[in-house]
Amino acid sequence: MWDQHMHCMFSGDSDADPVLMINSAINKGLDGICFTDHLDYDYKEEPGLFDLDIAAYEKRIKRLAIVLKEKGCPINIHWGIEIGLQPHITDKNNEVAKKYPFDLVIGSSHVVNGIDPYYPAFYKGKTEHEAYTEYFESILDNLHSGADFDVYGHIDYVVRYGPDKNKYYSYERYADIIDAILKEIISQGKGIELNTAGFKYGLGHSNPTEDVLKRYHELGGEIITVGADAHKPEHVAYDFDKVSNILKDAGFMYYTVFENRVPAFIKL
Repeated sequence: MWDQHMHCMFSGDSDADPVLMINSAINKGLDGICFTDHLDYDYKEEPGLFDLDIAAYEKRIKRLAIVLKEKGCPINIHWGIEIGLQPHITDKNNEVAKKYPFDLVIGSSHVVNGIDPYYPAFYKGKTEHEAYTEYFESILDNLHSGADFDVYGHIDYVVRYGPDKNKYYSYERYADIIDAILKEIISQGKGIELNTAGFKYGLGHSNPTEDVLKRYHELGGEIITVGADAHKPEHVAYDFDKVSNILKDAGFMYYTVFENRVPAFIKL
């Protein structure tokens, strides 16, 4: 198994040494990993927090991959990025995606109409249902903006932080808009991820939920990566023992690994 969503010291919300992240992956028996540090332009709550020194990031990770391979490192180390999508910065984001030789580009919705749902201000003056709907609508806006990415990250990220988290959330309650999102992703030849951080956040489910993963497969979705969204070494491959059954129950017999932004399908 590969963990293709993780962050280290180059992300504004992590201070993890990439060597320790790699060692954790080795100790957990992974076949490979992909670093995907954050880049979020126009992050108003904490300006500059998620600006990414891409040149330094690339140099460090690629140098580590070379040195460790020469020392007989038993896992593959890929280099990617998680880009925070917003329609008004699509061109700026796309320049980055095209300029650098990433293995994987995750596109994620972290900011909705100027506010990250991580902050309580996002929910002020709205019902939880209205807030969640606004979040999903923002994903459609990003998909219609021409954003350049390979897989959409943690599609129901918003439920990690809502007032009741996922107590009243289900695929069925938001089926119309989630189906529209999944159909658009599929039509663009892009994929989604199974993000196990939902278990770490106490949701009892992955992001997106198992029902969304199943619906994605029913609609013809084929590209699906797996990641734990780790920001610390101890969270690498978090609850990966659940992954195979989740994917099989959703109808998948494989998962996807990206190299040079080209997907390869690996049997479970």
